[in-house]
Amino acid sequence: MQHHYYTNERNHQILISLLKAHGIRYVVASPGTTNSVFIGSIQNDKFFQIFSAVDERSASYIANGLILKTGEPVIISCTGATAARNYMSGATEAYYSKLPLLIITSSQPSNRIGHLNPQVTDRTSPPNDVCNLSVEIPLVNNNDDEWECEVQCNRALLALKRNGGGPVHINLITSYRYSDNTALTCKELPPARIIRRFSHIDNVPPIPYGKVAIFVGMHKIWSQSLVEEVERFCSSNNAIVLADHPSNYNGKYKIPYPLVINQSSINKANKPAYDVDLLIHIGEITGEEGAVRMIHSKQTWRVSPDGEIRDTFKNLTAVFEMREEEFFSIYSNDAQYNDSYYKECKEVYDELLVKRNVVQETMPLSNPWIAGVIANKIPDHSSVVLAILNTLRTWNYATFKETVNVFCPLGGFGIDGATSLALGVSLADKNKLCFCVTGDLAFFYDLNSLGNRNILSNLRILLVNNGCGVEFKKTYAMAYRLLGDEVDEYVAAARHNGNKSNELIKHFSVDLGFEYLSASSKQEFERVYSRFVAPEVTEKPMLFEVFVNAEDECKALNIVHDRK
Repeated sequence: MQHHYYTNERNHQILISLLKAHGIRYVVASPGTTNSVFIGSIQNDKFFQIFSAVDERSASYIANGLILKTGEPVIISCTGATAARNYMSGATEAYYSKLPLLIITSSQPSNRIGHLNPQVTDRTSPPNDVCNLSVEIPLVNNNDDEWECEVQCNRALLALKRNGGGPVHINLITSYRYSDNTALTCKELPPARIIRRFSHIDNVPPIPYGKVAIFVGMHKIWSQSLVEEVERFCSSNNAIVLADHPSNYNGKYKIPYPLVINQSSINKANKPAYDVDLLIHIGEITGEEGAVRMIHSKQTWRVSPDGEIRDTFKNLTAVFEMREEEFFSIYSNDAQYNDSYYKECKEVYDELLVKRNVVQETMPLSNPWIAGVIANKIPDHSSVVLAILNTLRTWNYATFKETVNVFCPLGGFGIDGATSLALGVSLADKNKLCFCVTGDLAFFYDLNSLGNRNILSNLRILLVNNGCGVEFKKTYAMAYRLLGDEVDEYVAAARHNGNKSNELIKHFSVDLGFEYLSASSKQEFERVYSRFVAPEVTEKPMLFEVFVNAEDECKALNIVHDRK
């Protein structure tokens, strides 16, 4: 008698490996061809206890009975066509009874839906009250597919017992043809990355030995108690905090990583922030896309009250569904104070900061030069709103005072709303200054906000006008590498909005009650910028327009990045 092993379809291998890792062993299988790859792979694995039920409706209730008696999740597996429709009744029962029923519907590739292929039905939109979560596990053709399978499988299996429990649906794709990929010849099941979720009542894992870094994405203003908990954590775990301006962390263990990771000439071995044993990820989206590529860790822990799987660094192993203060309090201890890792990273950063200040005067008039001149002159207790991409990137290389809060529309990460966001921030406290730094494309996109009748005199807008959107003109940017100088026509959007008119914004802003300042050279800028950063709230809001060109912008960025 021929002995069968596991399928060679990698998405099935990942799911089976994670079912075993999560301890899910009971299966009620219904006959069919489409699910034969899955059932054939597990029927000789002694870990699984499998029962057969021809009628899928009956199978779902058998599984519910097993759950009620054992308290464990139970898998139901069916083939294509209408088989999954017959699970509806039992799945509805599981939904309202909060039973961890794992519905695995095997399917042909989804691109066959709607093309009159036999036994192909659309399972992408189950009714709201048959499952808490529905995911699809695609075929694996590359590393990204494998990553997606691991994340989606973990997400689904963790959802079975989350928030009281309930049914979860996995649509498991198979090629639906016999080949070397589907053949049951894999004798040893390859491992897959398991992600676990912890709450404050769980037995949390120990901090691994080695270098520990906290990576902070966009973050709300920190409470003093959270700052203190993070500092206790860092001091007892020899940890650092990797933070940019929108992270709003200004505690004693801060390493402003953007300047470090974007240097082209420094060997990675000289950048200790690159390689860590554990990365603790807090906050939301980061504007520093390079961080995901350049900061390496053996594993990442995500800490957030939402408890969702956010696998930004593609090596997530644990999610802590709790407040950040709670997490850092758990892992703070009475260990001897140690800041050797912080000193190591700070030394690298300080050397680069000195170099950044030295090359400041070699830059032409540009956003990087402007940031270097005035960022640290923004008055104490002000707020700064930065537009996305080039503005954020550029000002992340400069230094604000510790009492300055920085915001950026990173959630949607679009060109929209930087000026309007600053308007909202300014309205929150009319006695505190709010600065908005924006490029011309983002500014004109949100131009209507200047006519808002609620604008107060504490709002100050710095418009760096290069007339095209320099994000697309950087020599190493994808758009420029694709199109070269032709990028101006339809990608960089040159010559719109008055084509860098010297009068357009001046008249528009003055007519709306703004005090208008402008500069077209470094000398002009140095003559007038002190007015823009004056610490007192003035009679009128201000708009400071600085005219630059894309070539100088790129040249200045190359100087900061140490690019030839």
